[in-house]
Amino acid sequence: MARYGRGPDVLSGLSFELAPGSFHFLTGPSGAGKSTLLRLLYLALKPVSGTIELFERDVARIARDELPALRRRIGVVFQDFRLIGHLSALDNVALPLRVAGAKEGQIRDHVAELLAWVGLADHVNDLPTTLSGGQQQRIAIARAVIGRPSLLLADEPTGNVDDRIALRLMYLFEELNKMGTTVVIATHNDGLVARFPHPQLHLEGGRLFRVPGRPRAERARARG
Repeated sequence: MARYGRGPDVLSGLSFELAPGSFHFLTGPSGAGKSTLLRLLYLALKPVSGTIELFERDVARIARDELPALRRRIGVVFQDFRLIGHLSALDNVALPLRVAGAKEGQIRDHVAELLAWVGLADHVNDLPTTLSGGQQQRIAIARAVIGRPSLLLADEPTGNVDDRIALRLMYLFEELNKMGTTVVIATHNDGLVARFPHPQLHLEGGRLFRVPGRPRAERARARG
């Protein structure tokens, strides 16, 4: 169960499990609680009741000094990006690697390659404030995936980009998933959900419904 302050319950009675290495869309109408559920999963919000287990550990029983290491296993794409304004695109994306103690030469090569993949090869040294919302969103996504997290949570990651870039980002998420990352993407984009074969966790009316994904071949015929 989750609520804000003394307000009504935002989520109640939910029970689900994400298999390691799975890929789910999180869908539902505005106000259904998608962002709240993601906040619970990346430990920004504590449940009023019930338990959350991450990586086979009860979050409520984890010592405070262990939480930073746990959070480093989670990549998060926020709706409001949360980039550091005085750092370049490269330095924003490099943050998780530097925290993990990676070598600087490896960091710059890896970050530059990923920024090129998301279409920002010409903006490596630009500050976020000089870029468009869509470009800032791609920096935020690159930062979330650069460390190959165990769990990736993305809140409307394609909301500010065109269809071509949205597909490229989805392919990036799928490649990360193939390497073992569990992926959860909250989205209102029905066309994107229909194009990819991943199951849905659908929130509506205070309940969570599982919607299985169709095989890729079946989806290809449906699009044709």
